[in-house]
Amino acid sequence: MQDKNTRKRSRKVLGAIIVVVFCLLAAIYVVVEKSGKWLVVNDEFEHATWAVILDGQSANMERNDYVADLKAQGKVDSVLILGRRVYRDKSNVDFYAEDFMRLGKFNPATIFLVRHDDPSTLSEACTIIPWLKKHKADTVLLVTAAPATRRAKRIFETLSGESPVYVTADIDYKQQYIADAWIFNRESRKSWLREWFAYAHSFFDLAGASTFTESDSTYFSKIRSIADEEKDEPIIDLVSFQQEAEKPAAPADTAQPPAPAPSAPASDSIPNNLK
Repeated sequence: MQDKNTRKRSRKVLGAIIVVVFCLLAAIYVVVEKSGKWLVVNDEFEHATWAVILDGQSANMERNDYVADLKAQGKVDSVLILGRRVYRDKSNVDFYAEDFMRLGKFNPATIFLVRHDDPSTLSEACTIIPWLKKHKADTVLLVTAAPATRRAKRIFETLSGESPVYVTADIDYKQQYIADAWIFNRESRKSWLREWFAYAHSFFDLAGASTFTESDSTYFSKIRSIADEEKDEPIIDLVSFQQEAEKPAAPADTAQPPAPAPSAPASDSIPNNLK
């Protein structure tokens, strides 16, 4: 009788273990398959009055390429390019803007530059939201890294209130993040972990936050278009300037010209005693 009860208990324990293992496997599947995609918010939109390129793109300038293509198609009216200061008087935005203007024949009056020292997306939002409200922005496309789209959208919507309307897009830059296979790629794993922690921390950052108004724009960075900046100081194409500087100089002709042969004395210069 005891053996029979023992076997029943063993079967129950084994069944419980199987259920727990199955639940763990299901949870792991959800984490691997769904959590990477959940971070990415890819909104569909037909037109945006503003595209905001947040700082942090790679050396390939993938965000510039994406927005330049949209602007060439007429899906974006104006562009706001953000960049942190990297030298004493130089900002990332100087290099971003130079590259962007080479991607098409864009009206410089529609490309605006934001030089700042903001260390985070939250700080960038605090800088530009009042300015966007002041300029009556309607629909704003936020261009950032794919796994940061959900967090960036939440930050901007929380601090903006009802307007403007924000949309985000997956620019499909696989070198930084692969949403459906993040666990198999080192850089994707780092991005996944970093963005989940950042997203969770954003709830703490935004707790009790109030919305900005257009009157707050007077306290933040001065934002100007490329056309306005060119009136004060023309933008130098650093790449062309460097290529000109690197052109090899023509080799100098170091050969000395041959010495002239001595000329024969003229007849009238012969001494009289030899005549």
